[in-house]
Amino acid sequence: MSAHLKLAPSRLDTIDPAAALRGVFGIFDAWGLSAEEARVLLGAPPERSFYAWKKGQVARVPQDLLRRIGYIAGIFKALGVVYSDPSLADGWLRRPNAAFGEQPPLARMCAGDVTDLAAVRAYLDGARAPWS
Repeated sequence: MSAHLKLAPSRLDTIDPAAALRGVFGIFDAWGLSAEEARVLLGAPPERSFYAWKKGQVARVPQDLLRRIGYIAGIFKALGVVYSDPSLADGWLRRPNAAFGEQPPLARMCAGDVTDLAAVRAYLDGARAPWS
């Protein structure tokens, strides 16, 4: 194997971070999240970075952030498929759910790890399968 192994670019390299952040902040508004909840979902960035992103001041962002935004967007989309009423879809995150130990799905999402977002997305992808 060569010492200068060149890796293929990731799909995440093709995402416009400014557009992704605009979209995710729109989702957070629809869900009625607090700034602290939103920061946790984005991987607990420094407050300064978080508020700069919120104002549209975006330079470079970590790939973990883009991966988290992808899961959040997938959760939002799946909720829109499962619930035709946007208020039911947006409120689902705060309602207790047996699949998450009678805790609201938002509590699982706010546990802080990207795998928590993945778990909620996987649950919703399974729930929406009949409608997809």
